[in-house]
Amino acid sequence: MQNQLSPLILTFGPADPVGALGIQSDVAAFSMHGCHGLSVVTGLLVADSARVDDIHPVDSPTVAAQARMLLEDMPIAAIKVGTMATLEQIAAIAEIVSDYANLPLILDPFASSLPDCGMRDDDILTLIHQLLAPQATVMMLSQAELARFADCWRDPASEAPLEDDVTELTALGCRHVLVTGTGGGDGTRINNLYDGEGLVASLPWGQHLPGPFVGAGSTLSAALAAQMAHGVSAADAVRAAQEYTTGALVHACRFGMGRLVPNKIYRIAGGNC
Repeated sequence: MQNQLSPLILTFGPADPVGALGIQSDVAAFSMHGCHGLSVVTGLLVADSARVDDIHPVDSPTVAAQARMLLEDMPIAAIKVGTMATLEQIAAIAEIVSDYANLPLILDPFASSLPDCGMRDDDILTLIHQLLAPQATVMMLSQAELARFADCWRDPASEAPLEDDVTELTALGCRHVLVTGTGGGDGTRINNLYDGEGLVASLPWGQHLPGPFVGAGSTLSAALAAQMAHGVSAADAVRAAQEYTTGALVHACRFGMGRLVPNKIYRIAGGNC
């Protein structure tokens, strides 16, 4: 007999030994929002708090088999797809999530802290554009990542307003696009949420934080997935996720000699690491 009360979230992503990003980060953030995380590893990172040196992909049949076992066993409330390491993984994950189109899908495939292990390759970008973006409930990417991603559908030498690139994604079927780190006129950083009709919400970060951080984006998308697993609307979920992420960054921890790691348990640890 099932007796779980916490929403279950399935997350695809790399295993990070630091716990700053990937599945370890997701599971911690899910827990802090009253959710239980189920994880499928797409790659093994070789990393410390300063940098990621390499990623070793998990073969796509293993990724697919583990995801299918979990999905057939338990009632999942939301799916998050993070960094994928191969074309075969993208195709396999896209097929899996298409069988669960009723679930919120949070797509956050880009991580600036990772080495160039293929995520900047045109074939990788094109496949995400073709297979996963159309299925996303929310696709999250930075302004720079969106500009690079747009090379899939327009001449790389051309320029277009950010809104035109967002429209391309929503026209494909992506229900919401969250563009992070856009610049405000006063130097503030803003996260903008769009849907098929245009701008839904424009959310400035409340304060300037020194950093540098590793895993801020992963923290935000995990919190967003958790909010949506609870049935919260995209706009309200983004607001709540951004508030939580801001707190995690304010109370970030320096575990080693590298970058600061968001403190995902700050609400129960009194801000301590």
